[in-house]
Amino acid sequence: MRITAQISIFIAAIFAVICFGIAITGFSSLGSFADPVQAADAKGFSWFWTFLGTVAVVLGAATLWILRTEKGAEVE
Repeated sequence: MRITAQISIFIAAIFAVICFGIAITGFSSLGSFADPVQAADAKGFSWFWTFLGTVAVVLGAATLWILRTEKGAEVE
C-alpha cells in the first residue's frame, strides 16, 4: 500500500487531534481522583498522549516541509 504525502499529512493531523483530545480529557478529569497515586497515573497518561500528539504534529509538519521543498526543486 502506498500512501501519498498529502494523505500522510491528513492522517497525522487526524491522529494529533485524537491524541490531544484524549490528553485534554485526561487533564480535565484530574480533579475527580481522590487517590494521589491514581491522579499521578492519570497525569502521566495525559502527558503520554500529549507527547504522541506532538510527535504527530512534528511528523506532519516535516512531511509538509519536504513536500513543499520537493515541489520547489522541480520548478528550478
